[in-house]
Amino acid sequence: MWIRSTMAYRASFAMTALGNFAATALDFVVILLMFSQIDRLGGYTLPEVALLYGTTGTSLGLADLAMGSMERLGRRIRDGTLDTLLVRPVPVLAQVAADRFALRRVGRVAQGLLVLGWALGRLDVAWTPLKIALLPLSVLSGAAIFAAIFIAGAAFQFWAGDASEVQNAFTYGGNTVLQYPPSIFAKDLVRGITFVVPLAFVNWLPALRILGRDDPLGLPGWADFAPPLVAAASCALAGALWRTALRSYRSTGS
Repeated sequence: MWIRSTMAYRASFAMTALGNFAATALDFVVILLMFSQIDRLGGYTLPEVALLYGTTGTSLGLADLAMGSMERLGRRIRDGTLDTLLVRPVPVLAQVAADRFALRRVGRVAQGLLVLGWALGRLDVAWTPLKIALLPLSVLSGAAIFAAIFIAGAAFQFWAGDASEVQNAFTYGGNTVLQYPPSIFAKDLVRGITFVVPLAFVNWLPALRILGRDDPLGLPGWADFAPPLVAAASCALAGALWRTALRSYRSTGS
């Protein structure tokens, strides 16, 4: 329904999608400006950083397209309109995700893919079948990890009332961190992003394998291929948290 209503005004959709594309592209413009003054950042060249940027940007774009509406759940909880979703014979999670579905967010996906394509064309990588398979697998697994964070953040809003900014700190904020090489960050931060909130599995670990670089934490080699397992575990944990939060909902009493 929301897609049909969006496409009823095609010129408006094109302009908003282009605006979304341009707004997200500013992050990469910052990286280009930095590399106009330096040759390497943390030992990484511009195409290598662009690979990091493109993979995490595409993963977040896919998750944002599918689950970005979850951040509005707090408003529904506060005004009691979540009750209308509970009486429909459709899973509440699917309804919340589809609420005011914003097709314009496809601009973020397109921008991430464009940078990723540019990076792949400039990189000097000895491609093997394993590395070729690892790239799309990491992008899709990263999207699932970001989606799990969206769902977990939405579940937290059942108790907090409005925690969308906390959720954004781990999704959009995490995306910003992952755009840069792990070598420029303190090891404690890298450990937190790996073992506490597993954002490192979105692109850092697979990208290190593709680029042939060493892991700053010295993890075993199989960890580079763990993103699908981490994504499955993250989604299972987020699903359990969502069901617990939904059972705790008591409405507004109005």
